[in-house]
Parts: sequence; C-alpha cells; structure tokens
Amino acid sequence: MCKEWNTFVEEKAAPAKAGAVKAAKQAKAVILSSVRADEDERELTGIGELDRVLGGGIVPGSLVLVGGDPGIGKSTLLLQVCRKLSDKNKKILYISGEESLKQIKMRANRMGDFSDSLYLLCETNLDMIRGVIEEQKPDMVVIDSIQTMYDETVASAPGSVSQVRESTNVFMQLAKGFGISIFIVGHVTKEGTVAGPRVLEHMVDTVLYFEGDRYASYRILRSVKNRFGSTNEIGVFEMREKGLIEVENPSEYMLNGRPECASGSVVACAIEGTRPMLLEIQALVCKSNFGMPRRTAAGLDYNRVNLLMAVLEKRMGLPLSNYDAYVNVAGGIRMNEPATDLGIVMSIVSSYKNRPVSEDTIVFGEVGLSGEVRAVTMPEQRVAEAKKLGFKKCIIPEVALKTVGKTEGIEIIGVKTVNQAMSLI
Repeated sequence: MCKEWNTFVEEKAAPAKAGAVKAAKQAKAVILSSVRADEDERELTGIGELDRVLGGGIVPGSLVLVGGDPGIGKSTLLLQVCRKLSDKNKKILYISGEESLKQIKMRANRMGDFSDSLYLLCETNLDMIRGVIEEQKPDMVVIDSIQTMYDETVASAPGSVSQVRESTNVFMQLAKGFGISIFIVGHVTKEGTVAGPRVLEHMVDTVLYFEGDRYASYRILRSVKNRFGSTNEIGVFEMREKGLIEVENPSEYMLNGRPECASGSVVACAIEGTRPMLLEIQALVCKSNFGMPRRTAAGLDYNRVNLLMAVLEKRMGLPLSNYDAYVNVAGGIRMNEPATDLGIVMSIVSSYKNRPVSEDTIVFGEVGLSGEVRAVTMPEQRVAEAKKLGFKKCIIPEVALKTVGKTEGIEIIGVKTVNQAMSLI
C-alpha cells in the first residue's frame, strides 16, 4: 500500500501489431565470440569532463538520460556537445519540445559559430519525430525534454507515467536499431530524482545527474548508472557567459580564497572515481547558550559528524556536549567518503582549542569508534595531488606509510590514533 490518494493511473493495453509474430520468427541467436565490441568505436565529445563521466566517450547506439534542477545547465551542456560533434562533420539532430527555434538560436549565439551539420526540430509528436529520425539518420539526437513528448495512441497527457515510458521505449528502439546515440533530458522532482516512472532509469544505458547550486558558478556532473563505464567519476564545470567551461583542476578551484592562520580550517583529500580532490573543511565550535547544543553539517553527512564528535568526547575528553558545532565543506561540494573523517576531527579540535592548523598541511584517514585512524584507498594518488599543489606536510594513517613510501618535497607523518593527530596541532 502506498498510503496516498489519487495514485492509480489508467494504462490501456496497446493492440499487438501484425508484424510482431513475423519478426519473432526471424529472430536468431548468435555466438558470443562472434560479437565485436571495440573500444575504438567510442566518439569523443571534445569535452574532457563529460568524456570522463561517460567512460571514455559516447558509445554508438547508447541511450543517455541527463537529469538536473531547472536552470542548472542541462540544455547548455548538450548544445555544446552538439557544437563539438558538428565541427567533426557529424550529423546532429536537436529536438526541443520546450523552446522555439529562435530561443535555441539565441543560446547558440552566445557559444559561438555552429556548422551546417546541426539540425533543429521543435516537435512533441512522437510519430513525427520518429519519421524525421528514420529519414535523416543522424549520428546523434538530443531530446529536450522527455516529459514533453507524447504518443497519440496513449490516452494520457504528456509527462504522465504512460507517456514517458512509451516515449523512452520508442527512442530506445531507434537507438539500438539504427546505432544512433540519443541524449534525453529529464526533469527532476523535489527529491532530486528524475520525474516519471522508475523504469525510465532502468531502460536507458546511462544516467547522468547535473548537481550544484544554480546561483553558484560551479556544476558537478555525476554518473549514477553507466553500462559502459564507472559510476564513480565526476565532471566539474563552471558556468560562464559563453556556456559551461571545464574545471580541469578542481582541487585548486575548491581551495581558492582559503583564510590565512584561521582556526577550524583544514585541507582534506577525497577520491572521486580515479581523481583525488582536495577540499577545505571548516568547523566553528562555540559555547552553547541553551541546554541543547546545535549541530549543523553542510556538504557532509550530519550523522557522521555527530559520531566523530562523540569519539572526541569519549576518547579525548573534550566536553563538546556543551558546545554548538557547525561543520562545512567550502565551495559547496558534497563529500561522504570516510577518508575525510580525520579532516573533520582536526577542524573541530582546531576550532575548539582556537589553534590553527598549518596552511601547508593536508590530512586524510578514516576514524573508528575506538579513536583509531584507519587506512584508506589510493594513498599514493592523494599524496601526489597534495605535492602538486605545493603542500609540505601530509598526515596519513600509519598503516599507509609502507604503501606511500618516501616522497621528495613533502613530509609524510603517520598517526595511529586521533590523540596522535591532535598532538600535532
């Protein structure tokens, strides 16, 4: 039981087509070894951050769903992809059900010149769109957005569960049948998930989410499903007047504007996919004026922050139960990796004791309930990223010292417990 009103949706069964039985008789099974799957078939978009998230480029015949909040930059990013591919003489078809041709042209003028291999179509009728795709046979199609498409044979309004599912099914057949790469833009709900049936995400090959504050300049492209690559990679973009610009070094971008000699500020290192990312963790600990202290966490797991504060109170004897605590990841990015635990702990203690951590120091490590500092993955890459950005000291779990070894230009300090790490402040 869903315990909600008006959740039933009428779905009429479509009559079976006459050619369905004939097509079933013509179907043949093939040997696995006879199927070719060359990595060279991928098409690079010319946008390195997007290629990274996709797993190395666009796979022909793939169906990609791009979701995100309104105004986050979904249409802008896909139009930039169309421009890059059209410059390679690829035939691109951009289908919009929300904007007119003039609106698309105005946005395109801000990006620069487009080649003549980009075609625009403003249509929402699924049958007409299918006819144009079968006639043009483009290399890539962009559907903006799936919620505006409708099929006349389905007796429901555009954007309904039945219409979205049927429209996605049609585009999936076109992508697989003609080897056309199709990008679908999907609206999101208040919870941040793609609007429509959950089966929509199961039908497509790749699901990308555009995250970030629409009023801030940065954007993060994250893959939550990818049949052709990893789901751990992220792409970082910055919104400017001419469109989205790649942020090739997000660590340097996130650390811009760091305060000097300020207590409660610590640089930690997290891993997103194969990329180490340095970020500043800030903490503000102050005496509570009420009987119940207030705890706030922005960009971090709230429960994890409370857990780490309990470890500090139990293992180090800090009376944090009488203090308000505000913990924040500067730059607005969200991180949930356990390797940031040591950075959170050191920032809280630094603010509590009002002792700043050296600006050229970076920390990472997972903290257990016994106060021990545990190992994390890929310590060598984290230390290398810190050295590249000019850090002189790196506090890491002691068990990772053998893996990292000696690195010239940066002092590596191993700690076993939180008490040892705090003695370095």
